[in-house]
Amino acid sequence: MPVTDVDFINPVITSLEETFDTMLNCKISRVGLMLKDNNTALHPISGIIGVNGKQAVGTVVLTMTETVALRAASTLLMMEVSEPDEDVMDAVGELTNMVAGATKAKLAQYHLSMGLPSVFHGNNCRIHFPANAHPIVIPFQSAWGALALEVGFTFMN
Repeated sequence: MPVTDVDFINPVITSLEETFDTMLNCKISRVGLMLKDNNTALHPISGIIGVNGKQAVGTVVLTMTETVALRAASTLLMMEVSEPDEDVMDAVGELTNMVAGATKAKLAQYHLSMGLPSVFHGNNCRIHFPANAHPIVIPFQSAWGALALEVGFTFMN
């Protein structure tokens, strides 16, 4: 049976929801689904991680507003942070890693490996997805503000 985007994307969505609920005690709600029509990250702070396996190669991006990043970092670090400094970037990287790790466990049958997350801060951050990928954006809303997953995979035959 061929592998599809849904086989990979639904576990990423579930992993994000579980990570925010368990690690941050923050409920998030999916508010849409759309094809990504450009290479620019939706929000100014993004954790990016590459996914590789025999059946698929992809990129998973956790992108969020500064407010969400600050609140998430404050919760993870158990101290108040007020500006997007190195601690905040490390916290976003760790959240991205948690989501990727949970996704990898849910997709164990595909024997995936994942790189280390990179975190970028700034408007107009360009994301490069694998050739022939058709990335999608899954926006979420939380009490802290907006965040999104940007996911794109290319599948091998």
